[in-house]
Amino acid sequence: MKQALVEAGERGDECAVATLSLVLTALADRDQAAGEAGRHQGLDDESIEDLIATMIDQRVVEINRCESMARLDQAAQEADEMAVLQQFLPPKMTSAEIDDAVDAVIDEVGARKLKDIGRVIATLKERYPGRMDFARAKRHSCERLSGPHREGH
Repeated sequence: MKQALVEAGERGDECAVATLSLVLTALADRDQAAGEAGRHQGLDDESIEDLIATMIDQRVVEINRCESMARLDQAAQEADEMAVLQQFLPPKMTSAEIDDAVDAVIDEVGARKLKDIGRVIATLKERYPGRMDFARAKRHSCERLSGPHREGH
């Protein structure tokens, strides 16, 4: 990420410089807090991805707010910042990939009823953090486990 900041500065991308500086500052703050709490190993990838995902979520909220107030320039800037942040997250899974992963986990854990959905979602969250739309995964799990084809699948 530090290298991306240097490159953004070299090409004069003010939005990327500001956004990456903000991320690096937030990461440094969290790393310092972890050190003060006795966790000196630094931040793991999951913590970094969580921070970036939170920052993206904040931009989505801000874009909606700006658009509702007809502040389209500000909404566009938030969208640009969001695009910078998204470069540092693993790619999101497609709907077909999510459905395939859900089907595989249902079969793997032997889920047969709706009450088994917790095990399915827990397994998916462990395997695909930050990549999967878990609301879609839950919907597909419900369809699979409540449908007439569940026993023979």
